[in-house]
Amino acid sequence: MAQRATAASVPGFSSLGLDDRLVEALGTLGYEEPTPIQREAIPPLLQRNDLIGQAATGTGKTAAFALPLLHRLANREGKGDGPFAIVLVPTRELAMQVAEAVHRYGRALGASVLPIYGGQAYGPQLRALQRGADVIIGTPGRTLDLAKGGKLRLDAVEIVVLDEADEMLDMGFAEDIESILHETPAERQTVLFSATLPPRIAAIARRHLTDPVKIKIAAEAAVAGSAAKVRQTAYIVPRGHKLATLARVLDVENPSSAIVFCRRRNEVDELAESLSVRGYRVEALHGGMTQDQRSRVMKKFRGEASDLLIATDVAARGLDIQHLSHVINFDVPAEPESYVHRIGRVGRAGREGVAITLAEPREQRQLRSLEQATGQKIAIAKVPTIADLRARRLELTRASLREAIVEGELENYRVAVENLAGEFDLMDVAMAAVKLLHQGNSNEEQDQEEIPDVEIRDRERPRGDDRPRPGKGRPPRSGGFRGDMGKIYVGAGRAAGIRPQDLVGAITNEAGLTGGQVGGIDIADRFSLVEVPEDLVDSVIAALRSTKLKGRKVTVRRDREGA
Repeated sequence: MAQRATAASVPGFSSLGLDDRLVEALGTLGYEEPTPIQREAIPPLLQRNDLIGQAATGTGKTAAFALPLLHRLANREGKGDGPFAIVLVPTRELAMQVAEAVHRYGRALGASVLPIYGGQAYGPQLRALQRGADVIIGTPGRTLDLAKGGKLRLDAVEIVVLDEADEMLDMGFAEDIESILHETPAERQTVLFSATLPPRIAAIARRHLTDPVKIKIAAEAAVAGSAAKVRQTAYIVPRGHKLATLARVLDVENPSSAIVFCRRRNEVDELAESLSVRGYRVEALHGGMTQDQRSRVMKKFRGEASDLLIATDVAARGLDIQHLSHVINFDVPAEPESYVHRIGRVGRAGREGVAITLAEPREQRQLRSLEQATGQKIAIAKVPTIADLRARRLELTRASLREAIVEGELENYRVAVENLAGEFDLMDVAMAAVKLLHQGNSNEEQDQEEIPDVEIRDRERPRGDDRPRPGKGRPPRSGGFRGDMGKIYVGAGRAAGIRPQDLVGAITNEAGLTGGQVGGIDIADRFSLVEVPEDLVDSVIAALRSTKLKGRKVTVRRDREGA
């Protein structure tokens, strides 16, 4: 049995019965108290019960299943062939994030953790599997491929965790999950975490979990009137003018600390670089970064050495940033639930927060869904003009001067002012000083871009024949939006073993789309057709061309019928 943690460790975690090395690791990582889901889930998991946990993203689910898993790994007798535990997650970014967390928690135990996911060459993953891994963090498609190919043994697995189960089912992984569970021993411990528990999740639980402990952590209740403390605004702007609009909005809002959310990791890097050139203190955060890089970024952001964090949704999960004043959506979130989660990061502790969304003209209808999800109106604002921006910058210059006057300690500058006052009018001297300060704080050459006005549609009117139509071939996914759809030709079909979940998984993992953004899928013997939003067709094609389907490169292009 593990010894109890010492008093020097984290008291809240030591009371749960975890191995003392885990508790000490948590203390080193800065954890203070277990979250509600951790406090409720860890004890029954240590007792080897199956468990169903329902909690929203960002509540600490990863530690809730990882700590008991590592505790059991450290205290098991003997070692079987193959991994001790399998954790299934929906995306490669989440696989990397969870793997990094499990590695940090279990470093003192010598636990070996391996993430496996599509979009990466098989070679490195196969070599890592040959060396052996205690814990596999994998996406369902790649995990099943390796298991079916005899490269990943599942017959010695003692724990299976299904993380973000509802998202995995939305992405078409139900059959893969069933197959993986059938390959593992019947006496395993099975843990299922999900933000929602629809009937199909309940059906999986009935088939594969034994007398599970059920835990539901309700969303933190909002203090009366707190929702009104988040000011929600949207700007309608053509895509080509989004960067200029964002820069102007940032100048006008002057946030003390803000997160800008993007859909894809390459967009994060591009936007961070562009804003940095414009003089903003910017850091980027996405799933392609190492844990050391992520830690450095968050240390700078939390220490207020940077003002803007540009991030993807998955990379920002679980981050608790107390001083955040603004959340900015560079694109309209694909899922209303994602929007709700994002804006919940501001307006805390009675402070006013600001949520800003940049929407393209065709996305105006989607704002209505966001309003329904939050129960609040999103105000449509006019993009600041060049005159608005200059007036705001002059106001900030005036505020800086006022602050300097109040602070005092100006005597060192008296001689210079008196000398100039003997030669020029004192008002001219003051205006020249203001001009120099203002020019030093401004980028006037970047203010010249004219951003066209966009007609604002009435979002209250009933939708008729112009409403978006779902793609053919399967029903639209819950929560997804359908605008103009483009069709992509993929040069592999049934003969190559291609299934709908293979295509959905590749698109969501490689191109950064959500399952809800993928439309109709038609699979023929030698090719497949997939519908995605028209404005994302080119980026999806580029992403799929750089990866493999079923272990081989395939032809990917725009379907000629839709060209």
